[in-house]
Amino acid sequence: MTEQFNLRLSQLTQAWQQLVEKPNHKVELGNGIYDRYANPVITAAHAPVFWRYDLDPETNPYLMERFGINAAFNAGAMKWNGKYVMAVRTEGLDRKSFFAIAESPNGIDNFQFWDYPVNLPETEDPDTNVYDMRLTQHEDGWIYGLFCTERRDPAAPLHDQSMAVAACGIARTKDLINWERLPDLKTSSAQQRNVVLHPEFVEGKYAMYTRPQDSFIEAGTGGGIGFGLAESMENAEIGEEKIIDTKQYHTVYEAKNGQGPAPIKTPEGWLHLAHGVRNTAAGLRYVLYMFMTDLHDLTKVIYKPAGYFIAPEGEERVGDVSNVTFSNGWILDDDGKVFIYYASSDTRMHVATSTVDKLVDYVKNTPADGLRSAASVQTLYSIIDKNKKLNK
Repeated sequence: MTEQFNLRLSQLTQAWQQLVEKPNHKVELGNGIYDRYANPVITAAHAPVFWRYDLDPETNPYLMERFGINAAFNAGAMKWNGKYVMAVRTEGLDRKSFFAIAESPNGIDNFQFWDYPVNLPETEDPDTNVYDMRLTQHEDGWIYGLFCTERRDPAAPLHDQSMAVAACGIARTKDLINWERLPDLKTSSAQQRNVVLHPEFVEGKYAMYTRPQDSFIEAGTGGGIGFGLAESMENAEIGEEKIIDTKQYHTVYEAKNGQGPAPIKTPEGWLHLAHGVRNTAAGLRYVLYMFMTDLHDLTKVIYKPAGYFIAPEGEERVGDVSNVTFSNGWILDDDGKVFIYYASSDTRMHVATSTVDKLVDYVKNTPADGLRSAASVQTLYSIIDKNKKLNK
């Protein structure tokens, strides 16, 4: 039995090592805006062997998996001590998510989880589930993690075990290891998801992008990316939410939309990455889109290209919740390179790379949505006519 145990352990360890050390490479001939990469950067299989298995032959003689990992997705991201790190939503077979830090030397491959997942403190009202953390290195000196905390709806009848309430949980840290839990964000909205902290003070206050919604799944009358100010993070409360980017009929964000990671500051304005949702015969389709807000008035959208920025392609379309791309993390490097971390189908993490210059060009110079078929045709005519003149 010991010999079989040791052989299986060796095979498991070798398979894990080969996975995490597998080189990644760009997919050829992209769209010129960003480069996709061939392999996911984090999957459930990246979880360490010593998480999933009890390695004591006395208590686990068959070396069975004791704590299965179902998915690793929707990760916040930042540069930390010269490394590229993600706060990954890691989901066990029990459907409970937790956060775990994964680190890479180059941002595109060789991501490995730290030995221990985040030991996130609870509030007096314990979370049933936590997920989708946005990391913001704020100018006040703290790293904040804003995430969704989910609890069963106290008004739900006993027979309904699906009714839930979503709120914005808040934690902060100085080292990504020791976390201080703060009270959940208070707003006038019935539920909150996709809340993101702006990296700078605004009028001496903490600025946040919100997504008010009427129910756990449906945005309802509260659809759109909101903006509000809080006096402090210790007892964060937003009195007024102003919708800065709303839902729109017959677009990629017609059902609901939400802020992705914290925006990136450029000389032209603040670059935003967001997700948009529309309903289809096959279910909800999530894609990513971009827009830019004014440098000084964060509620003023000054550029917004038509359509989606990233949508699921190929195998990305298949997973626990298929036909989904979602991002809550990107990293701006010192040389202007941008690492865009996105999840596909609530299952795995990917990376796409671009530059600030390219993203600014894309947002400023890609035509806006004319909101009518005829307007789309006119946009095409203008491009075709210009190109024909160039070729004369």
